[in-house]
Amino acid sequence: MYPVYGMRAHARVLVPLLAVLALLAYGATALLNRAARSWFERDVATSARLAVSGARDALVTRLAAEDRRRLGTALDALVRDEHIVGAAACGTAGESLARTRGLPAAFGCAAVAARGGGAARDFDFSDVLEDDLAVRVSVVPLQEGDEPLGSIVLVHDMSYAAHRESSMRQITFAIFAVVAVLAAILTVLSRRVSWLSWTDELRRVLFLSRGSRTARSSRGPFQPLLADVRQMAAELASEESRASGGQWSAERLQRMLQRSFVGEGIVVVANREPYLHQRQPGGGVQVVRPSSGLVTALEPVMRACSGTWIAHGSGSADREAVDRDDHVSVPPGEDSYTLRRVWLSEDEERGYYYGFSNEGLWPLCHAAHTRPTFRAADWREYRRVNERFADAACAEATGPDPIILVQDYHFALVPALIRKRLPRANVITFWHIPWPTAEQLGTCPFAKELLTGLLGSSVLGFHTQLHCNNFLESVDRFLEARIDREGQAVVVGGRESLVRSYPISIDWPNRVAEAVAPAADCRRKVFEELGLEPDALLGVGVDRLDYTKGIEERLLAVERLLERFPHLRGRFTFVQLAAPSRTLIERYQLLDQSVEALTVRINARFGSGRYRPIALLRANHAPEAVFRFLRAADVCYVSSLHDGMNLVAKEFVAARDDERGVLVLSRFTGAARELTEALIVNPYDLEEASAALATAVAMPAREQLERMRTMRGHVAEFNVYRWAGRMLADAARVRQRGRLSDRLSMGLHTVEEVHG
Repeated sequence: MYPVYGMRAHARVLVPLLAVLALLAYGATALLNRAARSWFERDVATSARLAVSGARDALVTRLAAEDRRRLGTALDALVRDEHIVGAAACGTAGESLARTRGLPAAFGCAAVAARGGGAARDFDFSDVLEDDLAVRVSVVPLQEGDEPLGSIVLVHDMSYAAHRESSMRQITFAIFAVVAVLAAILTVLSRRVSWLSWTDELRRVLFLSRGSRTARSSRGPFQPLLADVRQMAAELASEESRASGGQWSAERLQRMLQRSFVGEGIVVVANREPYLHQRQPGGGVQVVRPSSGLVTALEPVMRACSGTWIAHGSGSADREAVDRDDHVSVPPGEDSYTLRRVWLSEDEERGYYYGFSNEGLWPLCHAAHTRPTFRAADWREYRRVNERFADAACAEATGPDPIILVQDYHFALVPALIRKRLPRANVITFWHIPWPTAEQLGTCPFAKELLTGLLGSSVLGFHTQLHCNNFLESVDRFLEARIDREGQAVVVGGRESLVRSYPISIDWPNRVAEAVAPAADCRRKVFEELGLEPDALLGVGVDRLDYTKGIEERLLAVERLLERFPHLRGRFTFVQLAAPSRTLIERYQLLDQSVEALTVRINARFGSGRYRPIALLRANHAPEAVFRFLRAADVCYVSSLHDGMNLVAKEFVAARDDERGVLVLSRFTGAARELTEALIVNPYDLEEASAALATAVAMPAREQLERMRTMRGHVAEFNVYRWAGRMLADAARVRQRGRLSDRLSMGLHTVEEVHG
């Protein structure tokens, strides 16, 4: 532990120390250069006076006689000094009487006179110099008695001063560098000694037995601190235990619901029903649980809380299973809650579900390169069906302020419709898919209606904070509303809607996982079904056949894996469990054909004998069958191109009670923000994805255990009961504020009547 911590600790001390020393070196150099420059300039002035004084008699005589020739000879004698590069004799009016050869006119008598050079003084001509020349001009006046005769101008070469300044600067920095190195070494050594003594003392105190004589008699500096820490930890643990009730579970969710909502049942509005009744070829009826992330998440909550689930009745025998009020108790044999079915005509289903919901909103919200299609006729059906489901929800609700959970993009208008009928209803809406940016939403002709409908919610939930931010930006762009960004809320017409992120999850302990055989038995059975050798390596993908799931990219990654790693050919098999979905939409039909063609091509390319690298199993697989494959797999690849959460990733973690297997997870899923021990990849990058698959199948068992154990701990803590509990708790607070506001309003009204 020390090396990592020690390096960071030393860096925190040494960086400021070295920065201060560097600033001191810079400041000291500037001060020394300024002092040295002042000394050089005084030396130049003194040198000029001494040079003119030595030749004064000759200069005065020749100036008085205006003997220019002999005056020039005297000036030549002055420039024999190595630092004097030129001289000039000037008359009293500033006219030039004589000058040495090579003296530039810029330093002559006229230039000096223009600068007021009548008296003894020095001039800096740096403003007229080029090429960084260092020159200084001295003016020494001459007179006979009280009568001025003129002046002598001397031009000094100051380059030697610049060289000396540079040397001084280098020496100064060298000295400070040595000081800095010595200071750093001494600092590190002293901190090291202090750290060792500190940790030795802390370790001694912490590891002493509380009941030992040594511990009781110890009077080290950490004893008071240790006592305070122990007391604080005990208080926090006690407070947390009282406040939280432990880990979220079905029982805790029930207690919270009874405490906050006095045992009221929940009404859920969702397009997908948790159980379908399907007529079998032999004449019987089979109860089927559909493949759906929404059902996976919400069904355990309904088991725990009871209530009514309102959904579209789409099973071939659904009408035969319900009573005259279209109700049926589910799950079969358990009867934990009621399923209320709503019947849709073919036109309604085509316009509301296939049309506006899945050809419009679905591609709008997913960045998966499919263009959304919006038709006015589809929008009319969408509104009509939303009104029918809102009517059903209001009919099933009990009390003046019922709890109604509206699920997903199929029912964006339902919250406002319920609010109109039941103003005090607690409407919790959860949007299970990503929310688009404001620019993307602007392509929808009905954007304002969608936003207004959703803002009928008391609480509006998304998977991630990014989706919340996108929603708030959309409201800001298209509606007249007050946005409280700090409180994450939108106020329209004086009524507040909370906008929160609630990462969805699965139940824990997982009911399906507990019902499936152990991992070793699942692996043996799956290998027998697929005809695999005992030492084969198995990859699994579980999805609806949807273009957002990246199934094509997944199969291409498997193909690239076999290209890059020939030793896996004949040994690695990837099974894709693909549930048919939205088969009436052309884009889904094309996807089905593309996945089939890819499977055939890859199998033809790398298959041999009985070996097929891809096994495409198209069917609606029961949850128990899905978990059996997840438990048998060496690697599960979730390659979504854009997803809200993706619960398959969490189901794989829940299935692996043997703490084996590796999850390869797309970075474009919400789950990637939570399951960070997975191998996170860009599914578009086939090189990265294939390398991750190769890493997964070669990962040592110890590393698999460490990664899986961490992910299982996260899913256990952040389970679906916590997801539902947080939403219900927020709704309860909103409800409490509403009731308090109503009481205050009634009280004020009563006071006004009394004093009216």
